[in-house]
Amino acid sequence: MFKSEFISARVMMLSLSLATSVALAGHALAFDINAGVTKESGPFDLFKFGFRAYKNGQKEEAVEAYRYAAEKGHTGSRWALANMYADGDGVTQDDFEAFKIYSEIAQQGVEPGSEDTGFFINALLALANYYKTGIANSPVKIDLNQARQLYFQVASTFGVPEAQFQLAQMMLAGEGGAANVQQAKKWLNQARKSGHPGAMAVFGNILFQEGQSVRGLAFMTAALDKCKPKDCSWMEDLQEQAFSIASEDDRRVAVSMSHQLDVAGAE
Repeated sequence: MFKSEFISARVMMLSLSLATSVALAGHALAFDINAGVTKESGPFDLFKFGFRAYKNGQKEEAVEAYRYAAEKGHTGSRWALANMYADGDGVTQDDFEAFKIYSEIAQQGVEPGSEDTGFFINALLALANYYKTGIANSPVKIDLNQARQLYFQVASTFGVPEAQFQLAQMMLAGEGGAANVQQAKKWLNQARKSGHPGAMAVFGNILFQEGQSVRGLAFMTAALDKCKPKDCSWMEDLQEQAFSIASEDDRRVAVSMSHQLDVAGAE
């Protein structure tokens, strides 16, 4: 995932988790920086305090609250703290520290249906990304096999489109294991049905290369309507390259088809 998309997804997940938690907590302590929360407070109160402090720009207080809550075993606080280290947000950027916290979340596991499932999934994706690139000046080296296994775990167990897309990319490139175009197409097809623009573009490009010019070009064109402008330059390159060699009739039909594609289930 592009970093901006990854961060946006994390923020959305945290907001949803908080909304659910607050609803379940009823009249629990409100988000109030002056509510008298201390390190002895419960993990959920500390978590809420940290979130409100963060939203108010008081990131040092947020980090402190998250740390105390994390020590009490609160998964959401561990996750928020790891994100801050990964992004250098309110603390000195430290990918290895983030990696260690994400690893704690992953090792902790998650019960089926648990409210911590989203945090667990995000931690696995973050670890996969780190294994794919390595962390400079740390014990974490590039391990493509481990990255591929983690993407597979998230893709198959939780059906996350980003994991399906990343797994497919590694399968196409033969990274972390044997290349397998047919399996890659399967994962790309699943991800694009969920509206993943990158998966749609790559899936379309494969179809185009296989001779399905109109359908492939239609998917690549549709992907450009779904991606964020700052994130989709490589998709534009794929589409423009295919567009330049397609016949005029194929272009016209593909453009028309792209507007009709139902991203959630088009076949």
